[in-house]
Amino acid sequence: HSQVSVNFRTYLKETGGLPEAHYDKLASSLQVKTIKKGEILSSPGEVCKFSFFVEEGLLRSYTVDEAGKEHIIQFAPENWFISDRSSILFDEPSEFFLDAVENTTAVVVDENFLKNAIALSATFRENNNKLLHNHIRHLQKRINLLIGASAEKRYLNFIKLYPDLVMRVPQWMIASYLGITPESLSRVRKELAANNFKPTI
Repeated sequence: HSQVSVNFRTYLKETGGLPEAHYDKLASSLQVKTIKKGEILSSPGEVCKFSFFVEEGLLRSYTVDEAGKEHIIQFAPENWFISDRSSILFDEPSEFFLDAVENTTAVVVDENFLKNAIALSATFRENNNKLLHNHIRHLQKRINLLIGASAEKRYLNFIKLYPDLVMRVPQWMIASYLGITPESLSRVRKELAANNFKPTI
């Protein structure tokens, strides 16, 4: 699997600050999973045991309300992590579905890998904490946008966060993530196009 998880090795070294020698010590516990489009990795009611690092493809987490409507919480394209941290850390049943939007190759990371990496490298521990705090900051911003921002502002923020997903993801999924109807999204896109706005891909 070392060849397949080359992105993960680079990510841990560059973003996590984990020395190469430590990675080699820890890598034996990693699995690489091929996930077919539409395949569900985790469902509400199950305790989530793993995080997934996307090598290639696209994963998402979402909830389904009582009327059967999906509400997308997060997308995870290449070099992103996705999991239900609350479920993992507190050993509680998850509230989310986790599935593949595209055929995906992902590294399956268990808590032991992270605990061992943290124990081996103080830099990794520090950077992991920074990433968690950044995730919290992002969620707070997201809540604020969902509560009070216009559809246009939400969409512009989506483009900034996920620049390569505008053309990869079905419009209804983007609308679901933004908490607006597909019609509203279509209107926003038309207005932006009329003002010569082009998402930078």
